[in-house]
Amino acid sequence: MLRGLALLGCAAVLLVLPAAAAHAAGEVTCPPPLIICEVEVEDPGDPGSPPDDPPATQVGDGQCVTFRGNVVPCWRAGAGWFNASDSCYYQVLEPQPPGDDAVWEGNYPDGAIYDVSCAEPLLAPGTNGGWTWLPSPPPGFGGDPAQLARRAVDQMALEGPAIRTPLADGEAGTVGIPLWLWTEQSATTWGPNTATASVPGLSVTATAQARWIDWELGDGSRMRCDGPGTPYIAGHVESPTCDHVYTASSAGRPDDAYIVTGTTTWDVTWLGGGLSGSLEVTRSASTSVRIGELQVLGTT
Repeated sequence: MLRGLALLGCAAVLLVLPAAAAHAAGEVTCPPPLIICEVEVEDPGDPGSPPDDPPATQVGDGQCVTFRGNVVPCWRAGAGWFNASDSCYYQVLEPQPPGDDAVWEGNYPDGAIYDVSCAEPLLAPGTNGGWTWLPSPPPGFGGDPAQLARRAVDQMALEGPAIRTPLADGEAGTVGIPLWLWTEQSATTWGPNTATASVPGLSVTATAQARWIDWELGDGSRMRCDGPGTPYIAGHVESPTCDHVYTASSAGRPDDAYIVTGTTTWDVTWLGGGLSGSLEVTRSASTSVRIGELQVLGTT
C-alpha cells in the first residue's frame, strides 16, 4: 500500500488513481508542514505479466540505470542512494521523527525513516516521494558522506599522544620542578593525516589534524595544552608550551608513580559527494612518572 503525496495549495482535493499506477515500493508519508491530500492505492499486481521495461541496474563508475533505461548517478547530494528496485533515491531522514509519529507504523525503534524521491515517478505528478519506514536499508544503499568520513577516520588509525618527558627510564622528577610534557609528532599522533573511503558512486576524503591535548596528571590536576608541546631544551626550567609542577611525592602510590593520561583532540574535515563537513574525535594514551622530594645534603 502506498500513501502518496499530492500538494494541494490551500484546498483539499481527492485524487483517484487507477490501480495500474500504484507503486510497490511501500508506504510513503508526506512530511509536515505541507498541506497535502493522502492517497491510498492498493495494487495486488499481476504476477503473470512481466514488466514492459527492463529492471534497473548498476553500470559501474557510480552510474545506475533506471527501469526505463536512463542512466542516473547512484548517489545524488540531497537525495541519497538510488534503489534499483523502484528507481527512487533514499536517504535516512535526519532528525528521525518522534517514536509516536504515525510514519513509524508502530515499529519504533526498529528500522529507520527514509526520505524518498523518485527519478522516474510511477504515480501521477505530485503524488510520488515522501517519508517511508523500512526495517533495513534498501538495495543499493551505501550510507551517507558523513558515514564514509567516519570510515576514512578509522582507516587513519589515529592515536593518542606518544607521551614524552625529560625523564630517562627509571629516573624520577622532583617536587617543585616543572615537568615538561609533549608528544612525538607523526601522522598518527599529531597529523595531518588523510584517508579516502569509497563505495560505488561515492568517495569521501577526510583530513585529520590534532589541535590540543588534555592532560590528567595523576595528582588530581588537569590542564589543556594547545599544540603538541615542546621537547625538552637543556638548561631551561619552564616549558614554553606545556609543563606541570608536582607538589607532592608519588611515593606510596601504586608503583610509587603518578599515572599521566593525555587525550588528543583531532579536528577532521571531509569532502565528497558534493558535500563537506567536519567532526571531532579524541584519542588517549597513558604513561607513569615517579616524583621524589628534593634531598638536601648537609655537613656537620
